[in-house]
Amino acid sequence: MDVEEVAPAAEMRLKPVPKLAMASMVLFEAPPTEKVYYEKELQTVESSFQTDDPEDEAPAETAVVEEEPVVEPEPVPEVPDVRVMDEIEKEIILQSWQFQDFFDRSSKLVERALNSKSDSLVDYTMADEGRKEVNTGRGIKSVCTFSDDRLTKNRSVTDLSWSPRHPELCLASYTKPASSLADQPDGLLLLWNTHVPTRPEFQFHAQSDITTSAFSPFHPTLLLGGTYSGQILIWDTRTKHTPVLKTPLSSNGHTHPVSAMHLVGTQNAHQLVTTSTDGLVCTWTLDMLANPIEVLELAHNPLDATNLRVTNEIAVTCFGFPAGETGTFWVGTEEGAVYQANRYDRAGAKAGINPMESYTGHDAVITGLDFHPLNVQSPHDFSDLFLTSSADWTVRLWRARSPTKQATSTTPSHRVIQSLHVFEEANDFVWDVKWSPVHPAVFGCVDGSGRFSVYDLNMDVEVPSASVMLEDGKAGNKLAWEAAGQIVGVGVSDGSVQVYDVGELGKPRAGQEEFVAFQRTLGEFSGSHGGASRY
Repeated sequence: MDVEEVAPAAEMRLKPVPKLAMASMVLFEAPPTEKVYYEKELQTVESSFQTDDPEDEAPAETAVVEEEPVVEPEPVPEVPDVRVMDEIEKEIILQSWQFQDFFDRSSKLVERALNSKSDSLVDYTMADEGRKEVNTGRGIKSVCTFSDDRLTKNRSVTDLSWSPRHPELCLASYTKPASSLADQPDGLLLLWNTHVPTRPEFQFHAQSDITTSAFSPFHPTLLLGGTYSGQILIWDTRTKHTPVLKTPLSSNGHTHPVSAMHLVGTQNAHQLVTTSTDGLVCTWTLDMLANPIEVLELAHNPLDATNLRVTNEIAVTCFGFPAGETGTFWVGTEEGAVYQANRYDRAGAKAGINPMESYTGHDAVITGLDFHPLNVQSPHDFSDLFLTSSADWTVRLWRARSPTKQATSTTPSHRVIQSLHVFEEANDFVWDVKWSPVHPAVFGCVDGSGRFSVYDLNMDVEVPSASVMLEDGKAGNKLAWEAAGQIVGVGVSDGSVQVYDVGELGKPRAGQEEFVAFQRTLGEFSGSHGGASRY
């Protein structure tokens, strides 16, 4: 063996053994770091991951997150000190027109909502939800009374009408108070609401007694009125108290009290026709009241030898136009007769009173005249029928004849037309009469004894089908039907307006039964007078 090969092996066996030594150690005990685990459903909004996929309904996975840093809340801003107004500043705000207008409108809305049995958010002008409880019987039921001791005391109602657009609104005009007060106007026009009967919705003033009033059917915010001084006034519900237009006090228009008015024509072409107690008929356009566009004086023919009168003047108390007619009208007079008149000259007839005919029967002043409304659902035309009321305690039914030619040397100079029927159940002067707007055979009337009566000619032609005495037994001055034909307003001499529900009396039967029955009733009237019936 070679010496060089043996030497490395011997050297490896001869390595020194490591020496061990003692060492000291210091131990510290520390708790382990806490690990926080959050479920997935706690990290998100519950509704943000809602889905209909069934795979998403698997159990939520857990995840390890670190501790969130603490967010310090934002400092709350300091609220400045509120300045308290003194009494002078409060009074200035309370007296300002902006605050009074806001308070007036808001209080009416709140009061209307509290008095209404329906949802105050429903548009009750487009439906019947806002009405009072409906009367389902054939009797007359009291609904409410419009009265205000401060405004209507010692006054009398002169005219009454219902809004054609808003069925809950009723317009009433009043005379000058018996005991004049410094803060009360002579003429008063109040707009009442059946949902707020305790106070008027609007009030308007005039310098003279308002003798007649009406809504404008073509302008829902305009109110029309005639006065004792002869002025024609127009109010707007968007303004306060005073008229927006009025005629001047001059000889160009009326100089006597305005007795009646009618708005004739269509939406695009209409005119206001008024008449006064001196027989003057004036025609106006609503946008210009400085001068009438037409003036017509009604008078008797002085050459008529059959009329033994001291004067030829005609004192008009009321007048009316048949439905759809604008040129021919009928007038009631203080002498108790009714005359047909023309606004314009026509073939064979001149403008003015027709001297060939007079509707004679009443023995006292005529207080009301109303033509039968035109019903588009009826197969029969009753628009030539009209009613008159009088201070002779009667109501009469007439049929208007077609305008005839003026008298000539070969024709009779005068012809008396008799009424179709006389209703004599009144206990006093009959102050007004009106047809129902929906039932062909129903009309109502009021008299001086305080009796409100409703007649249904298809049921009985002699006595009223229902009647009621007004509250406190005061005389009824005016009568007005609401467009639906079930609510009736009665103007009273003590200044109140009493509202009644006539129930089933105001509702015609389904189909054409009521019209056919009324046609048969009119045939009996014509036969009893010996004349041929056109019905």
